Amino acid sequence: MDMLKEAIQKGQKNLSEYDSKRLLAEYGIPVTKEKLAKSADEAAAFAKQIGFPVALKGCGAALTHKTEKGVIRLSLKSEDEVKKAFGEIFSIETMDGVLVQEMIPGERELVIGLIRDPQFGPCVMFGLGGIYTEILKDVTFRVAPLEPRDAREMMDEIKAAKILGPFRGKEPVDRDVLEKALIAMGKIGLDHDEVKEIDVNPLIIHKGTPVAVDALVVL
Repeated sequence: MDMLKEAIQKGQKNLSEYDSKRLLAEYGIPVTKEKLAKSADEAAAFAKQIGFPVALKGCGAALTHKTEKGVIRLSLKSEDEVKKAFGEIFSIETMDGVLVQEMIPGERELVIGLIRDPQFGPCVMFGLGGIYTEILKDVTFRVAPLEPRDAREMMDEIKAAKILGPFRGKEPVDRDVLEKALIAMGKIGLDHDEVKEIDVNPLIIHKGTPVAVDALVVL
């Protein structure tokens, strides 16, 4: 894939969030609606197209710890708010642009990912996401390629498996979409040796559908 080759030629250690999600989308993994803005006016126009409220995130291959660096603004409700937030974010750090992203509401956060094990090669990860990934470590792994049965077993293996069923009056997770996303994650690892690791956290459940809200592809 040209995007990966170009990134490696430039000496990048990872893809930006925008490019990471473009790679996921190529493999059919649902991602947020978003556009990369290079100016405040462009950001405001994109926000209007996407529909308010929106999130703004600084975006660049070297920009990985966005929360700590203060380059995220959430729940922006007007073009003026977007323009102001763009100016604030752009003054903090050198970046490719600012990601204008739809706000995805959802109480359930999952994580899916890929690691490249020295012995087994690409392995797919699935588990509880958000702030609980590191605290609870409720995750499971499978060696790629995954069959549908492998993906289904992963869903049932985590301790918090009940979170995939009906939850607080919300509909159950669309297991078919989640299954395809896990299989696709393994396929990315098999298709692209240059991809060392993928972290999709959080994968938010919105109206039953898992959507990648943040993603990082490490090269």
